[in-house]
Parts: sequence; C-alpha cells; structure tokens
Amino acid sequence: TEAAQRLYHEYAKSMPIFDYHSHLPPQQIAEDHQFDNLTRIWLAGDHYKWRAMRTAGVPERYCTGDASDWEKFLRWAETVPKLLRNPLYHWTHMELKRPFGISDRLLCPATAKEIWEHCNSLLARKEFSARGLLRQMNVVLLCTTDDPTDTLDYHRQMAADRSLAVRVLPTFRPDRALAVENPAAFRSWVDRLGEVSGVRIQDFDSFLEALRRRHDGFHAVGCRLADHGLTVFYAEDYTAQEVESAFGRVYRDGQPLDAESAAKYKSAVLFELASMNAEKDWTQQFHFGCMRNNNTRAFQTLGPDTGFDSIGDWPQGAAMARFFDRLEQRGRLTRTILYNLNPADNELVATMLGNFQDGRTPGKMQMGSAWWFLDQKNGIERQIEALSNMGLLSQFVGMLTDSRSFLSFIRHEYFRRILCNILGQDMTEGLLPRDFDLVGSMVQDICYRNAVRYFKIEGIPMV
Repeated sequence: TEAAQRLYHEYAKSMPIFDYHSHLPPQQIAEDHQFDNLTRIWLAGDHYKWRAMRTAGVPERYCTGDASDWEKFLRWAETVPKLLRNPLYHWTHMELKRPFGISDRLLCPATAKEIWEHCNSLLARKEFSARGLLRQMNVVLLCTTDDPTDTLDYHRQMAADRSLAVRVLPTFRPDRALAVENPAAFRSWVDRLGEVSGVRIQDFDSFLEALRRRHDGFHAVGCRLADHGLTVFYAEDYTAQEVESAFGRVYRDGQPLDAESAAKYKSAVLFELASMNAEKDWTQQFHFGCMRNNNTRAFQTLGPDTGFDSIGDWPQGAAMARFFDRLEQRGRLTRTILYNLNPADNELVATMLGNFQDGRTPGKMQMGSAWWFLDQKNGIERQIEALSNMGLLSQFVGMLTDSRSFLSFIRHEYFRRILCNILGQDMTEGLLPRDFDLVGSMVQDICYRNAVRYFKIEGIPMV
C-alpha cells in the first residue's frame, strides 16, 4: 500500500542496525578479513543454502565437500530458480542488490558467470572487507555468540581499536554446561573451563565458581547479554546433594545420567546461570524447541549446524512457568527474550510473558523475533500478530540476523518491509489511525530505538 511504502521509506529505511544476536566470527572482524570470492562470503557455513541445495538434488560435494568455489557457486545458481516462494529467493536477490548493486538480473545459470566476476571484483575492494560491509549496512552494534571457554582475545583487540566504528560485544552462551549426554565431551569441556577460569574444578561448587569467573570475564570485556539454547525449560525440584551426585557421576566417573538426574542437574545449572545474569543486570535470551542432529550419518560425517535440524514439538508451558516463577520469587528474573521455534508456541509465549512483566522496565519480558525456520514472511507476520494481540508491539526490540554471513544484514530490511506492510495495511483499512508520525515513530522504535533503551549498552547513539 501507499501507506506501507511511506512508512518504510520515510521512517524505517534509514534507521541504523542494532544486531544483538549473530554468529559472525569475531576473528574476521578483528582482522578486517577480505573474502576471496562470493562462495567464501555467501555459501561457506550457510546451512540454509546447503539444505535447499540438497533438496534440489545437489550432491554433498558441492555443499560442504571438496568442489571448487566456482563449482559450488554454479550449483547454487542452478538451485536459485527452484527457490520460488522460499525466503532464500528473496534474501539472495536482496543480498545481490545490497551491497553489490545488482538489481537488473536474477541469479540463474545463465547469469552466474557475470555475477560471479562482478561480485568478486568488488570483494577485492577495502569497502567490501568484513568491517567495510558493516559500515555499508549502517551497523552500530553487533553481538557475537561465544562459549565461556573463549579467551575473548579478539574482542579485547576490537575494544582497543579506535578505527573500528561498530561496537562488537560478546554474548555468553553456556550451553555446554548443560550438555551431559556425552560424558567424555562434557569432561573435556569442563577441563577447558577450569584452565581458562583458573579454577581447579573438583565438585559442583567449584564448577559454578569457574562459570562465575568466566561470566565476570565476559562482563569486563563489555558483554551484557547471555544466550541459552534449550530443547525445553528445566525447572525440576532438586537438592544440593542430588546435583552434586549427578555432577560427580558424569564428570568424575564418566557415567551417563538417567533422565531424572539429568533434568535435576540442568534445572540447577540453568537457575544459577539465570541468577548470574540478574546479578549483573544482563539481558538473557532463550532459544528453545529445536530438534537437533536428526540424521546420525550426516552428524557423524559433517558435525552440528550443517542443516539437519528441525522444529520440535515438546510441551513447553508448565516448565517455562515454573522456571520464571522460581526466579521471580527470589528476585532473580532479569530482562528476558524468548525465541520459540515451533509456531504453535507463539500464543503460549506471548501470554506467558505478561505474567512476569514488572511495571518498571518497559517490555522486560520480550517475545523474540521469528527464529530460524520461522524467519520468513509468514513466520514474521504470525509473530507480530501474536505479540500485537496479546502484548505490546510498541515495546518490541525488533530484528536480528542470527547469521554466520556478513551479507545477512538485509534481513533487517526484509523484516522492516514486512512490519511496514502490516502497519500500512492496517492504516489503509482504518484499523490504525492515518497518523504517520504516530505509527512511524513506533516503526523507528521497533527498528532501533527500543533496542538501544532495552539493552543498556553505553555509547550507542539514539537517533
């Protein structure tokens, strides 16, 4: 609609990007990495594209294997015309337009060579380095995702680099503290945690002390967000003796835990981590509901995060309510963002959050943007509708990339266009007043300003 176009072009388009959740490698930003070619920046590590290519009949050699970069790109170009109605089709051509300036042709086998050569020539320029792309896309803040055992050397390097215009901060992601299903891998990780933290880990208390020291270390480097990837929430009753026994069995004895002991252990660790987040006034994020590594042979061959995950269908509400209530009763519930992967949980999340708003922090409990498989037009619309109907859209902290690619910042544009389309349609139909300053101001809040206020990170400009 005309109203949607006006909302986007006059209010949303020029807002800076506050990207509070991504998986970009800190090393590439710290070293201002220059990408060799389009495959290296576009296809490497992108399990969205690999999944689509496999579905189109492309052999694994051209996804994650030893084919040349040109061969991989050509097979991607052959796949793109088959993506109609998939968000990858939109993202692909939006990413070719920004930053490469290609808007007069579609990617297909016939155009692959000229697009390859054009983009590669641009990637050789300084303005197309890792930092150059962040500047081009008007990114003012970027949060990476980091394990507690990370030394954060690259983040320290960036913090001291006055030539770096964008703020790059770590996010504390302690998922492996709960990963007791593989005792050998858990022990190896705990040993590494002890080395990095300087704590001799012998029992559960010293394990928590090591986590606390790394939490402190992250805070000292500017971290103000934690992120927790969960299948479901854990909020079982437990005693200190039960948790100590569980930790000893899996860490010292190398024995797997039964389901009840594992749930009690995870409940204790998750509560302690959330308490640390509250003590430092961080924002905590919970990504939940993913069924991971479903293809055993592919997992053994390629590892995690290679395109073999799906939406899970576990009950979520009861444990989620117990978890947040336990924290709230003890004054340990900090600002929280929930990302559900199953769209059936949209209304559950939207209504659950209202139970724990505190009347002091606007939008303290947030329904996160549509995540992963839901990060597409229909998924974004459904998230916005659920939040609007059962919460306050005006307090929403907006979009993020959740990506491993420096070209993925067009997802902010993608989201902003969909948001403006919804609101513009409502204005046209008389469901919202035709007051562009009123509605446009909310658009700008959602695109940027709410995030600046919510995350409390010093030095981020308000526009």
